[in-house]
Amino acid sequence: MSDTPIEDLALLSDCHSAALVSRTGSVEWWCVPRFDSPSVFGRLLDDRAGHFSLHVSGAERIDRVYEEGSLTLVTRIHTTDGECELTDALAMAEGVRGHDLGRGSPHRLLRRALCTTGSISVEIRYAPRFEYGMTVPLMKRTEGGILARGGPASLVLSTDVPLEIDGGDASGNVVLEAGDEVAFAAEYGSSWETPPDTVDLTRIASMLEDTSEAWSSWGREHQRYAGPYAEFVGLSGRILQALTYRPTGAMIAAPTTSLPETVGGSRNWDYRYAWVRDASLTLHALWIAACPDEEQDFFRFLTTAASSVHERRRLQIMFGIGGERDLSERTLPWLAGWRGSSPVRVGNGAWSQVQNDVYGELLAVAHRLQDQLGEMDEAESRFFATLADVAAEVWQEPDQGIWEMRGEPRHHLYSKLMCWVALDRAVEMAEILGVPGRVPDWSAAQNEIRDVILARGWNDDVGAFTQSFDSETLDASALVIPIVGFLPGTDPRVLQTIETIERDLTDDSGLVFRYREDDGLEGEDGVFLLCTFWLAEAHALAGHPDKAREVFERAVACANDLGLMSEEIDPHTGAAIGNFPQAFSHMGLVNAAWAIGQAEERAGSISPLAIRRPTGGR
Repeated sequence: MSDTPIEDLALLSDCHSAALVSRTGSVEWWCVPRFDSPSVFGRLLDDRAGHFSLHVSGAERIDRVYEEGSLTLVTRIHTTDGECELTDALAMAEGVRGHDLGRGSPHRLLRRALCTTGSISVEIRYAPRFEYGMTVPLMKRTEGGILARGGPASLVLSTDVPLEIDGGDASGNVVLEAGDEVAFAAEYGSSWETPPDTVDLTRIASMLEDTSEAWSSWGREHQRYAGPYAEFVGLSGRILQALTYRPTGAMIAAPTTSLPETVGGSRNWDYRYAWVRDASLTLHALWIAACPDEEQDFFRFLTTAASSVHERRRLQIMFGIGGERDLSERTLPWLAGWRGSSPVRVGNGAWSQVQNDVYGELLAVAHRLQDQLGEMDEAESRFFATLADVAAEVWQEPDQGIWEMRGEPRHHLYSKLMCWVALDRAVEMAEILGVPGRVPDWSAAQNEIRDVILARGWNDDVGAFTQSFDSETLDASALVIPIVGFLPGTDPRVLQTIETIERDLTDDSGLVFRYREDDGLEGEDGVFLLCTFWLAEAHALAGHPDKAREVFERAVACANDLGLMSEEIDPHTGAAIGNFPQAFSHMGLVNAAWAIGQAEERAGSISPLAIRRPTGGR
């Protein structure tokens, strides 16, 4: 059973796949060649699922940073006898820079351990396990390394350390004096193909530098935000970019599966897919944090994946990162799960749910990025116009809502709100879409939705907009009402909703729950970082930037030492829970920071130049 704290993990990405590395130097998770591929190292979910550990004996203190502007991880391990600098990265294709970040990947994990002072002892354990731990590979020595092959996959480990092979494991120990180093490169291939050649180990340092420069050049070209919390926003922009599958433009919710919402419970879901909602909100955050060049890739991906929306009159809520529609859920019974949290799931049964908010999220980001999108072709215009038409048709229907509840459909306020957003943005884009004649019908539906939300979404007794029509249940998604412009942040009903949620829907530390009611699933929910950032953003829109900063800083205090955030926080222990790192949380951070800057500009407490959204990028 895996016991690594989620907050101890660090993310590596090549914009094709992701790896997670523990504080103690173990690669606990790597799915390759795609984010949603079966793992080759999966100890995060079960000891038997494989890992690649460089363990420095006698560690007394461990410090970690990302090299400036990059996702190259540097772990400094201090012992009684010396210090070690461990550097890890997923290699980019050599020479890629700026906008080309992630174009092509060698599917290669780079690792380098350097003794900087004194003497250190490094214990090496290399134990790949393919297909989520189901396949123990055959291992043999090759010139310059070790070949592991089994089932559909192979890994070639380049190393000059004399590791001892025992079945599907290779291990050894090495003592390094000041200035000595050892280097490794693990490269993925298919088992039926000729294995890749081992790499020249003297080039590992330069490969690491090249990958760092690839990330840094992307940042220099794209990241020009200079408002409040710029360091947090810059890192979150890189994380969101790291969760983009560059070959198609798809954006994943998180690079992991089955990290639980309740420790030991069954709220364990696979997040390695492209939710229309999450990806749209991520793209909006990248508009602030990183001048996205990738919006055309994303919309091309989505219009292709969702091409049947015209015929089905329904937009599927999520897709595989290659455009796949069938994401049928299954369990992996041979894995115990993180800290015994089972079942471990791959696929996600929510793919077939009805969630009527997706039309609004997608049209909102298209509206936001219309200048970057340029002139739309006929297929794109038809796609966006159809989204508005469908929103006008389905808004009266019940659905599963933003939180993907697995009980009976309801008339969720958030879904109605986002159908209103879909029509509001479509009306403003009608000329660009070439359909000005649809404005009267869209406007009529928009006004009807507005009237019903105000009549049935507001509850005088609760003192807030509630989760669903005619309900008494609080839901943090009501905080989005001023964020999307349905009502101003100073509206008395908005102010009362903020006050009620802050009083009745927070834990002792002031972090926000999504809701507090039976949702048809076993176990309890943690506090949700996205919802806490929504609270900060709502305070900013209400004209309370000081209060917004207080809430914002409460949320970012939950990030780990590298600034990475999970989906939720355990209200009893303060530990990170849920899939990690979570795009929703980093997206919420970016948008809240931007809103705080805007509020402070309106209040005259900050120079407008300090929070101007970056321009350019190509």
